[in-house]
Amino acid sequence: MADVNENGTSAGDHDDSEYEPTTDEETDERLHDFFEQLMDEDEDEDEDEDEDEGSGSEVYYDAEGGATIEVLPDNEGEGEEAQEYDLGDLQGASPAQIFYLWARQQLLLRSTHDVDDGQGATFPLRRRRRREKPDPNRFPKVPSEKGTELMSSGDFGTNEIQAARTTGQRKKLASRILNRELGICGGARHKANQNLMAQGMIPSSKVDTIINYDAPVYSGQFSDDGNFFFACVKDFKVRMYDTSNPYQWRYYKTVNYPFGRWTLTDASLKFAWRQQILNDLGDPDDLDLSNNGTRGIGSNGFRQRHDGFGIFSIRFSGDGRELVAGTSSESILVHDIESRQTILEINGHEDEVNAVCFADKSSSNIIFSGSDDNLVKIWDRRSMGDSREAGAFVGHTEGVTYIDSNGDGRYCLSNGKDQTMKLWDLRQMTASSQLSQASIPRGHFDYRWGSYDLDDWRPHPNDNSVVTFRGHDVLSTLIRCHFSPPNSSNRRYVYSGSSTGKVFIWNMDATIAGEIDVQKATQGTRPFSPETANNIYYDDDDGESAPQWRTCVRDASWSPNAPVIAASAWNGHGMWAGTVTTHSWNDEAEDDEAEPGGERVNEKLEVDPSYYSSNSRTPRRRRGRMGW
Repeated sequence: MADVNENGTSAGDHDDSEYEPTTDEETDERLHDFFEQLMDEDEDEDEDEDEDEGSGSEVYYDAEGGATIEVLPDNEGEGEEAQEYDLGDLQGASPAQIFYLWARQQLLLRSTHDVDDGQGATFPLRRRRRREKPDPNRFPKVPSEKGTELMSSGDFGTNEIQAARTTGQRKKLASRILNRELGICGGARHKANQNLMAQGMIPSSKVDTIINYDAPVYSGQFSDDGNFFFACVKDFKVRMYDTSNPYQWRYYKTVNYPFGRWTLTDASLKFAWRQQILNDLGDPDDLDLSNNGTRGIGSNGFRQRHDGFGIFSIRFSGDGRELVAGTSSESILVHDIESRQTILEINGHEDEVNAVCFADKSSSNIIFSGSDDNLVKIWDRRSMGDSREAGAFVGHTEGVTYIDSNGDGRYCLSNGKDQTMKLWDLRQMTASSQLSQASIPRGHFDYRWGSYDLDDWRPHPNDNSVVTFRGHDVLSTLIRCHFSPPNSSNRRYVYSGSSTGKVFIWNMDATIAGEIDVQKATQGTRPFSPETANNIYYDDDDGESAPQWRTCVRDASWSPNAPVIAASAWNGHGMWAGTVTTHSWNDEAEDDEAEPGGERVNEKLEVDPSYYSSNSRTPRRRRGRMGW
C-alpha cells in the first residue's frame, strides 16, 4: 500500500496545479532531437569499438535481490559526459515515452527464478554494453577427437571398420537384416552383425502416435526392462502404460497425487514397477500402484523433517532400497525406503540441486549431483567423514539442468543452461582440494526469458569434460538428456530434448546422428481451445492476437527393446497442453498408411474425434504400430 501524505495524496503523487504540459508536436520534436543524439553517439561508439576491446568491465551480483549490474569503465578523457543526456527538455513526455527512452539505453528487465520452482518472478535491472567480438573458434571442435576414440574403443557401440574386419566387408543395414533372416552369420560375425543393426536403427521424426494430455508433460520414461512407461503430468497425475510390446502400448492406470503445490517435476520407477516415487514442490510420496492408493512416507519422513522446500530430482537406487533427492534448499537427501528415514543429508552445493542420480546400478555408494552453481559433484558415501565431495566435474558455465549415469560407475552425462551437453569420465574429475582454483563466477543466465546469446559463451578454462555436444536449446525448463540403451541402440548414442521442439541424437564424437522434430510432427493436430486464452501470443506485424503452436520437449526415452523413442513435451497453442509422441525407425520410408500426423489418442489411448478436423478421416490401425 502506498504511503498517504497529510494533504491526502499518496507518496507517489505530485501537485499538477502549476504544471503546463507541452503539445504532442513539441514532444515529438524533442524526442526526435534526442534520438538524433543517441544515434550520433552510437556511430561514435561503433567507430571506437576496436579501441574499446581492451577495456574491462566489472560485474556485481546482488545475492539477496538477484540484481545483476554490469559497469563499463569510462575511456580516458571521456569522463561521465558520454553517459549523460539532456532530459530536461523531455518533461512533457508521457511515462510510456520516458520508459521507451529508458529501454533505448539498454536497461533490460530480467528474472531470476526458474520456471519449475513455482515462485513469482522478480525483475531486476541489468545494463548491457557493447562487447568485443568473440573468438569464432572458441567452440569445441566437431568431430571430437576424444569422442572418436570412444567410438573405436568399444565402450559405446561397435565400430564399423572393426566390424568390417570381422565380417569381411562393410554392409548396409538391409544386407545385415537379410543375413540375419537367412541365418548366414554365426558366432562373432553374428554378434557384430546384430550390434551394427541395432545402432543403425535410429528413430525418425515421423510420428506413430500422439498421446494428448490437458496439461504439460514433465517427464516420461520406460522402465529398465522396457515393459512399462510412465508419463508424469503437471495435473498431478501419472499415467502408466504396458509397453511389453513397444509398438502396441496398452493403457494400464492413472494414479493421482493429492498433495501437489505447483507441478510434478520428476518421477522414478522402482524395479518390479510396483512402487513409484513422485515429487513436486513439496515432499515425495510412496505410491503403491498395485492398489491404486497413496500413502505418506511417514512421521519420520520428508514431510516432518524437510517441509518447505522443493524437490527437483529423485531417483531409486539399483536395488530399490534407497532414494536420492535433489532439493531447492541446496541439499541432497538419501532416504531409506524400508525404515522410512532420511539417512543422509548433504549440504554441498551453493545453489539449487536440479538433478541427482546413482553412478552405478549395482551399488549406491557413488552419487552424482548437478546444481545451479554450475558444478556436477561426486559423492562417495564410504569416505564422507568431513562431509566433502570426492570431486567434481567442471566445465559448465551456467547451471546444470539434468544428469544421467551410464550405470557403469564411470561415465556421466549432463545438460547445462550454457546450451551444452557434456560427457564426463569419473577418472578425470577435479579433486575437491582443487575446486576453489577451478571454479569461475556464475553467469546467472535466466533461461525462462528469451534466448541464450551465443556471443556470451566462453569455454571454461578448467573444463575436464570428455566431449561437449551442442545444437539443442536448453530454455524454459529443466530439459533432460540420456544415454541410449544397450540392447536397442548398442549404447551408441546420447540424446536430449530441446525447447525448439526437437529431440537431438548425437554420436559420441559430437556429430548429430539424427533429429526428431516433435513440433513439426504435432503442429496443428489439436484444435484451438478456450483454455488457451491466457496463453495467446501477439503478432508483432499487425498487432492482432494469434495463438501460436509451440513445443518444448522436456524429456525423451529410448525403449530398451526396440528402436522407439517416446518424447514428452509441453505442446499446443501457447504450450498449455502436453503430449507423448512415439517415433520409430522406419528405414526412411516416405509412404505410410497412417493418417498424416500420426494416430491421435487421449491419455487412455482411445481415439478422440475432437483431435481431428471435420474433413479428416478416422485413422486406420497399422500393423506393427501402436494399438489402443
